[in-house]
Amino acid sequence: MKKIDRGITFVDKDMGLFKCPVCDEGFSKIVHKSIVCKQGHQLDFSKKGTLYFLKHGVKSDYDDEKMWQARRSVLTAGLFQPIIDKIASFLPHNKALKIVDAGCGEGSTLNYLDQQRAGLNDIYVGFDISKKAVDLATQISGNSFFCIADLAQLPFMTSSFDVIIDMFSPSSYEEFERVLKTKGLLIKVIPNKNYLVELRHMLYEKDDLHYSYSNDKVLTLFKQHYPQAKTKRLTYKFLLAKTNFESLLYMTPLHWGATESRISAALSQGLDEVTVDVSLLIIENN
Repeated sequence: MKKIDRGITFVDKDMGLFKCPVCDEGFSKIVHKSIVCKQGHQLDFSKKGTLYFLKHGVKSDYDDEKMWQARRSVLTAGLFQPIIDKIASFLPHNKALKIVDAGCGEGSTLNYLDQQRAGLNDIYVGFDISKKAVDLATQISGNSFFCIADLAQLPFMTSSFDVIIDMFSPSSYEEFERVLKTKGLLIKVIPNKNYLVELRHMLYEKDDLHYSYSNDKVLTLFKQHYPQAKTKRLTYKFLLAKTNFESLLYMTPLHWGATESRISAALSQGLDEVTVDVSLLIIENN
């Protein structure tokens, strides 16, 4: 099946998940290769089977194909598999779930989660503001649907999803609460101070602001919204034997502020392993 046909089939089956970015009404039908809302506004499916929900063009540092290709390489090698395994452990295994990945990037998270929950008939939707990331996500022959959308105006109906996953992405908590079902789960993954610390120290001097990291601001904001949230820390070493160091370097914004000389030195030196140090913030929507 062509990508566009696969995307149309998904949306036709689960049209009730989506809302029009123009009028906020639900969609009512698919005509040819377009989806039409109840007020007659129309969105065309791309050749890759995606929908573009942004009302205006957006420039982003994250719309970098080299970065997304590097991220695909490292994630395929398993960098985040223990994190996704931990996420899966919090999900009920006795029913099918509607799961959305906020800031899905190139789609590896949903693909791996789908494999972990094979046979449960979950519905997976991923969105990102980067068109290049979403285009790359459609290359995965999985069961997920991907779209280009903005966190501040999610193209989903109220109380649409059982689970929201937010890995290393910004959050719009008001929108998350709107689209999450009652008793639904929000699982946000944030880096801790030792996340990729070896790479950070290779790229920056000790007196540089980027040499160290604190998640205090992110954690404080989350706890302001969800004081009853559970926090689970996960720390492990990832061996770089299955991928190359250059991909690790370019998959993360850590290199953006580094000098060319520091980047060159890091590429020459390389690393055998890196530390993954994250916290999972889990809340049930009331």
